[in-house]
Amino acid sequence: MFSINNIIRENIKNLTPYSSARDEFKGEASVYLDANENAYGSPLEQQYNRYPDPLQYKVKKRLSDIKGVPPRNIFLGNGSDEAIDILFRSFCNPGVDNVILVPPTYGMYQVSANINDVYVKNVLLTEDYQLNMEGIAEAIDKHTKIIFICSPNNPTGNSINRDDIETLLANFNGLIVVDEAYINFSRQKTFIQELTEYANLVVLQTLSKAWGLAGLRIGMAFASEEIIEVMNKVKPPYNINEASQELALKALQNVEQVNGWIKETLAQRDRLVLNLKNFDFVLDIFPSDANFILVKTTDPKAIYNFLVEKGIIVRDRSKVDLCEGSLRITVGTPAENDILLNTLQEYK
Repeated sequence: MFSINNIIRENIKNLTPYSSARDEFKGEASVYLDANENAYGSPLEQQYNRYPDPLQYKVKKRLSDIKGVPPRNIFLGNGSDEAIDILFRSFCNPGVDNVILVPPTYGMYQVSANINDVYVKNVLLTEDYQLNMEGIAEAIDKHTKIIFICSPNNPTGNSINRDDIETLLANFNGLIVVDEAYINFSRQKTFIQELTEYANLVVLQTLSKAWGLAGLRIGMAFASEEIIEVMNKVKPPYNINEASQELALKALQNVEQVNGWIKETLAQRDRLVLNLKNFDFVLDIFPSDANFILVKTTDPKAIYNFLVEKGIIVRDRSKVDLCEGSLRITVGTPAENDILLNTLQEYK
């Protein structure tokens, strides 16, 4: 039976978080002399001399309306990477605990584990890029705190079998982190709606992909109120700056525009797949639920270098386990995709 008290680090359990000026006074006042800010303002048209809301309530309220999740179940981080790091720092004892990764997958899980001195047990996906359930079961021990699952997966693009994830959620007494950075492009439904069913579920999403806000660095974690409270306790007090909060709030009013981009991206993804199949150096194109495709080729390094010379940058994933020979290609605009396809016509 999952209990957050069984997996949280003792020092985090007993941690008294930093109490900022904006934590101690949350109302409105005419004179603020409590936070040692510059009372004269900012040398900019916009004023940023005051500290931002440490819990980003307005942004969370708007996300709550869009996602159908109460604000108390939402954590905002400086990109999803901050949420990943905080999960390690909150629940994994350095040099003692371990996590399970299922490569090929997003590389930041491994980096965060290394930074936090947490041992990683890698259980390769199957040949069709699904979970090796037997391998995961064998890898779990009493010190396994988190299993990270990226779905749709990066770099393969496919969604992970939902029943397998639910089986892990029902039987594992640690955290299951489902990273849904690419969920807006997927035919699968989000796991956010399962938060009330599974106390050990953490869902990661981002405003960097479909929402086009990669430069603002805003990642989201959705989880039980207990887990979110722990994450808020560990995070820096002002982890999302005021400019990012303001711009995110403005962007989140434009749902229809984003939905239009998603439809166009999916149409362009299908077009890319259809056209790339005609090249004799393309051996396979793997099914994708993301805004990119993984393409197996006869000579990925040569094709990559050829494209670089032409000013086109894709991602060489050929050295990644189970992705041998493959390039990862992001779906661009119609004009960018035209340039890619026309340029590949010149490759010998």
